[in-house]
Amino acid sequence: MSVCDTCVNYVYDDEDEGYYCLVDLDEDEMYRFLQGDNRSCPFYRADDEYAVVRHQM
Repeated sequence: MSVCDTCVNYVYDDEDEGYYCLVDLDEDEMYRFLQGDNRSCPFYRADDEYAVVRHQM
């Protein structure tokens, strides 16, 4: 499981039947991503589906 799997920016596209990142990466960021060095992605946000519920309480 990669870091991307738990990121809110990593979404499934029904038409392409695959996952992709919503963030528009520049050339250097894309290079690091393709090399597998995305452990410290500055755009990572945890996909916490319960955050809204906790906020409403």
